[in-house]
Amino acid sequence: MQKINDLVLAVSDFVWLILMFVLVGSGIYFSIKTKFVQIRKFKSGWNKVFGNIKFFGNKADNNGMSSFQALTTAIAAQVGTGNIVGCVTALVSGGPGAIFWMWIAAFFGMSTIYSEATLAQVTKQKSKSGAVIGGPVYYIKQAFKGKKGTILATIFSILIILALGIMGNMVQSNSISDGFYNAFGTPKLATGIICALIAGFIFLGGISRIASFTEKVVPLMAVLYILSGAFCLFIFRHNLIPAIVSIYKYAFTPYAVVGGGMGIVVKQAMRFGVARGLFSNEAGMGSTPHSHAIAKVKNPTDQGEVAMIGVFFDTFVVLTITALVILCSGILPFAMENSITGVQVAQKAFSMALGKTAGPAFIAIALLFFAFSTIISWYFFAEQNVKYLFGKRAVKFFAVIVIVAIILGSVLKVELVWNAADLFNGLMVIPNILALLALSGLIGRLAKGKKVDMDKENKSEIQK
Repeated sequence: MQKINDLVLAVSDFVWLILMFVLVGSGIYFSIKTKFVQIRKFKSGWNKVFGNIKFFGNKADNNGMSSFQALTTAIAAQVGTGNIVGCVTALVSGGPGAIFWMWIAAFFGMSTIYSEATLAQVTKQKSKSGAVIGGPVYYIKQAFKGKKGTILATIFSILIILALGIMGNMVQSNSISDGFYNAFGTPKLATGIICALIAGFIFLGGISRIASFTEKVVPLMAVLYILSGAFCLFIFRHNLIPAIVSIYKYAFTPYAVVGGGMGIVVKQAMRFGVARGLFSNEAGMGSTPHSHAIAKVKNPTDQGEVAMIGVFFDTFVVLTITALVILCSGILPFAMENSITGVQVAQKAFSMALGKTAGPAFIAIALLFFAFSTIISWYFFAEQNVKYLFGKRAVKFFAVIVIVAIILGSVLKVELVWNAADLFNGLMVIPNILALLALSGLIGRLAKGKKVDMDKENKSEIQK
């Protein structure tokens, strides 16, 4: 098992090293193709999100969900353990400069997720029962006709079911149980069972219950985290400017740990910053298009603009707050010297501002909100692919499998499963990015405001 784990880890590291360049390169390409839509349409996307917020009265049904519900479902997936644990990993492994490269990845990733959401809207369909369905499998089959498209779509579906629906949700539940055990001494199994029961109740309520959950919980968790983080930064205000300076300084120069006999080179800052940033905001992975596809909007590009705000919020707001609190607290050199990573570093940093009891408790509760909402969204994304492969009848059976996985994940930390989840997350990107690139001409026309009739789209024109 150890040899298999080492092999999976080695392959995963290699895949993510390649994907780091592929995803950033694709983001640059789509930025040019859309004439930097993340700048041109940022204000428009912002107004679409915050100009029409409704926490009640939105009804998700077979016709889809509101644009705001689609965004909160996407953000629920994006704002997960990566915003705390992933941020810590990037800082410990890549130094303060890793945050700068996270910002770069997110900036270009905004154009990628715009492309994903817009294509998901254009290619959405209606099932035999009359329900609106959509996601990468449909634009993959649009990009590649015949057996090639079917094979790539099937591979993508299998990977997302395993990576997010099962293994990914085990990772999330483990983070929740770890946080509560460290903060309150709560038995991990008890935490896992409670999470599984609540999740099961939401799963079985279908799209209506999932959308209702995310539209209320995501804004609440965002406000609480931002306010608490802002309070910590006020306490650390004398260290704030030096922390920000260190992010820019060590993005381009090596970072030496005082007294640690070690240092971080620029290459490490870039690698861990970009990789962890992309893993957090999920731009290019093909996960969030499942919710954006079924948003009720007038024009496909409307949801593309809204989707960009999700990446902005995930990286430039939530993840940045976590990073600044850690840097301002001064805990990073100690963590690097002693090879401490994970939730404990974040809990220690926040405890320096909030107190020894309140700090760990706050991070535990934040992880509960972040990771649990991710569980709900990842289940929804995987469920859409279960329907695609096996039909609607398989959904309840899949829900039971995920519930069991949540319980097991809370008490077991099998390294092979964790590393396999990372690997499958990376492999998901390949068919998704291939389809985006194949349809880049269509994306460019849509971004320029040109109307496209998919019924009249020439197959050869699309495949150019």
